[in-house]
Amino acid sequence: MPSYTVTVATGSQWFAGTDDYVYLSLEGTEGCSERHLLDKPFYNDFERGAVDSYDVTVEEDLGEIQLIKIEKRKYWCQDDWYLKYITVKTPMGDYLEFPCYRWITDEKEVVLRDGRAKLPRDDKTQILKQHRRKELETRQKTYRWKEWHPGFPLSIDAHSHSDLPRDIQFDNEKGIDFILNYSKAMENLYINRFMHMFQSSWSDFADFERIFVRISNTISEYVMQHWKEDFMFGYQFLNGCNPVLIRRCTEIPKKMPVTMDMIECSLERNLTLEEEVKQGNIFIVDYELLDGVDANKTDPCTIQYLAAPICLLYKNLENKIVPIAIQLGQKPGPDNPIFLPSDDTYDWLLAKIWVRSSDFHIHQTVTHLLRTHLVSEVFSIAMFRQLPAVHPLFKLLVPHMRFTIAINTKAREQLICECGLFDKANATGGGGHVQMVQKAMKDLTYSSLCFPEEIKAKGMDSKEDIPYYYYRDDGIKVWEAIKSFAEDVIHIYYETDEVVCEDVELQAFVKDIYVYGMKGVKASGFPKMIRTREKLAEYLTVIIFTTSAQHAAVNFGQYDWCSWIPNAPPTMRCPPPTKKGTVTIEQIVETLPDRGRSCWHLGAVWALSQFQDNELFLGMYPDEHFVEKPVKEAMAKFRKNLDEIVNAITERNKNKKLPYYYLSPDRIPNSVAV
Repeated sequence: MPSYTVTVATGSQWFAGTDDYVYLSLEGTEGCSERHLLDKPFYNDFERGAVDSYDVTVEEDLGEIQLIKIEKRKYWCQDDWYLKYITVKTPMGDYLEFPCYRWITDEKEVVLRDGRAKLPRDDKTQILKQHRRKELETRQKTYRWKEWHPGFPLSIDAHSHSDLPRDIQFDNEKGIDFILNYSKAMENLYINRFMHMFQSSWSDFADFERIFVRISNTISEYVMQHWKEDFMFGYQFLNGCNPVLIRRCTEIPKKMPVTMDMIECSLERNLTLEEEVKQGNIFIVDYELLDGVDANKTDPCTIQYLAAPICLLYKNLENKIVPIAIQLGQKPGPDNPIFLPSDDTYDWLLAKIWVRSSDFHIHQTVTHLLRTHLVSEVFSIAMFRQLPAVHPLFKLLVPHMRFTIAINTKAREQLICECGLFDKANATGGGGHVQMVQKAMKDLTYSSLCFPEEIKAKGMDSKEDIPYYYYRDDGIKVWEAIKSFAEDVIHIYYETDEVVCEDVELQAFVKDIYVYGMKGVKASGFPKMIRTREKLAEYLTVIIFTTSAQHAAVNFGQYDWCSWIPNAPPTMRCPPPTKKGTVTIEQIVETLPDRGRSCWHLGAVWALSQFQDNELFLGMYPDEHFVEKPVKEAMAKFRKNLDEIVNAITERNKNKKLPYYYLSPDRIPNSVAV
């Protein structure tokens, strides 16, 4: 009688094994096997990290094996099992791989297809078509869209992390508990003794070192030492943790009536301001989005303030970007002076601090939360709802969705919810952050997520004109590597543009993102349909780049650039100055965050800057969803390209006082998971 050798691999996560009854049956083109008992209590099979083999004998040849059915029956109590994959050796000596990479949590039957990626048109038999359809029907009932706040991109319908499907939960929920992690961070930083000292001001700038010097690194120390300097202020717009706002100024805005007399001493080329603008030497950062946003009122003992500044910057003869004018409000007038480098030292310093504080708010809520976390969740939900596990695009994208829905659900549960941790230290807490996301949605466009296109739209694409913009340089390299990889995979499965158009599951995926994630807003520019292989490559690059590189660029530098509190104040306790010549050092310290808020802020930026345990970085695909040789060759080429980028960045950073490494592929996690 024919005999099949079945090999079963269990995951290595904690509690991945099972001691339940496990049954298996094979279904082929010529028939089905009986249900075979593989494991039962006290057999010690299917333990964590185990690979177990069994012989399955059948009465007659089953033909080509199409499906494997796995059933787990509870022995005593709930005993989840993480099944990595099953391989089958046929009587003819052929090997078939059946990827799973899922938790088997209940007593329902789990049906697996072999690992060869298939488009809908490739399925010829009714049994495979039916399996594909049932999988999506089940997923669409499980992964439901929900509006968390009006005006937000839609998110997962789950109140808490424990409500999520087991397959997308964190392996260890305690590991991503924000309250626990922030408290641990403050304890590790030896600052927990200050964490309850709200309303208690620091005595001077040096006093901030009491919560800083316990842990240090090259960049954060350098920031502490040089944060007052105009060079450091300007450099952060290029290579800090929010390098996405600066744009070349093509016209001085009327709402900022800067004159030549004001800034003549800051210009170095003997040109007028208009001539400097024409030559492309003037840059602008406008925080208009903060205008009208309500400041945090959750603590009646501390009044908190926001500003919506405009900052003009200048490329000097050393090609350094430095500030030349700051206006702290959007409406010009006698109570809204334009601060200049030639003003009194503390006037100019406080104006720069206000800009840095405003930059922190835009970074946290728009650059980081909206444009990486929430957008990536949209991609993730749509993928689970519309792409079955056998689809090549599911196999391509699923590593880049790892834990994203889970971390966002946990954030809604603890961090950005009403009375959440965000309210403790941030001036945009208490609802201001919600207003910011709602306002920022109008600028969330498809083209703005296309990295090279967005850089060019801001006039920041010339390496010759702006030579020290490492965020741009490294980002372009990573974008091109991802795009090349996406093109290689696409050309394996989509022979022509017509095949792209005919892929109903791909089109449903794209439509889900547009209709639900982006709420069908035409102005967003998100496509409703993909018609060419070229456009599909770009679309997939947007998704993978956003979930990996873009998030890494704006997340993992938070401790470096924000741990020195005066360089990134999360709140301000006095209103912006309305006159010049009145600011004192005492006033600045009273304006900066108190001891308690400083500690919560420091704990947050430390915790958010840490990689996950067992982090998977860009190009690392230990779960073998793909089994085909051409795709594995494309992955090897991708990793080679990424290694070359790592080497180039490492070489450039040698002997630099301010190395830029956030977009080095060996520091880019595959997904948004922190």
